[in-house]
Amino acid sequence: MNRQDRILAGIALMLGFCIIAPLIDVASKLAAQEVAVGTVTLGRFVVQAALMAPVLALMGLSFGLPRNRRALALSVARAAFSILATFCFVAAVQVMPIADALAIAFVEPFVILLIGRFVMREEVGPRRLGAAVVGFIGALFVIQPSFATFGVVALFPLGTAVTFAAYMLVTRALSNYVHPVQMQFQTALIAAVLCVPLLGLGGALGMDELRFDLPEGIFWIWVFCVGLAATISHMAISYALSFAPSSTLAPLHYFEMLTATLFGYLFFEDFPDFATWIGIAIITGSGLYIIHRERATEATARRARHADAASEAARAPIRSGSGAAGR
Repeated sequence: MNRQDRILAGIALMLGFCIIAPLIDVASKLAAQEVAVGTVTLGRFVVQAALMAPVLALMGLSFGLPRNRRALALSVARAAFSILATFCFVAAVQVMPIADALAIAFVEPFVILLIGRFVMREEVGPRRLGAAVVGFIGALFVIQPSFATFGVVALFPLGTAVTFAAYMLVTRALSNYVHPVQMQFQTALIAAVLCVPLLGLGGALGMDELRFDLPEGIFWIWVFCVGLAATISHMAISYALSFAPSSTLAPLHYFEMLTATLFGYLFFEDFPDFATWIGIAIITGSGLYIIHRERATEATARRARHADAASEAARAPIRSGSGAAGR
């Protein structure tokens, strides 16, 4: 496969992710009408681990957890953040329109940017920081009417944004140690194991949404579909990023907002109000601007590296000649 074909395949897989990923939310919303949020979260990881197991076998990859202590710690952290992100979002879409919850969760790139700047001390310019602030203002356009209607649950997608941002940062570090397919299986397996005592504790404390409910009837299918859609969509984006640069694929991610709105309307007759559309437009515009600035920054850095390399190459013969004369 040549470079152009790989990029086109990456774009196709990214669009596939944007179509399939909202089905996680649809299945979660359907399942959570009768099944506790904690059980839906557990089901997602159990199904994902079961579906990834034969993929690992076919690829000849190890089922074992990383032996490197740092990699193991990162794997556990990734699973924990995935649990939190999933629980918060399922709890949100249980009562909120999917498009509203997703719009709020889409501040995740801004959270990553701010964590990089203030926690990891990465170089982030004022323009991108300004765009992050504007993106949060856009989220407020969605949160304000949702908070008035649904109460504190409208803040749950923000919890998803923060924990998923941490999940992405951990994933970057873990990718140096673990194959992407192994990572998907290991995260699901560890998350499922961690969920069991959490649900036991939630049941003992009488926490309605953090307990184990045995699904009945069609709700078995909805819980299974949560894991199925999660597995397919995450595999799609993993391979998309291996085929095409993230700078090419990142703008396409906002297509998910449209498919989520469409599915929300088709399945639940939910349609964003005017304030939500304003918020979506602001969040999308700010996100695309940040992507543009990151591309520009990378291009400037690339030109600087090329200029340094050319300057070094130009000086090399001079140093070589003077050395010969000295001998």
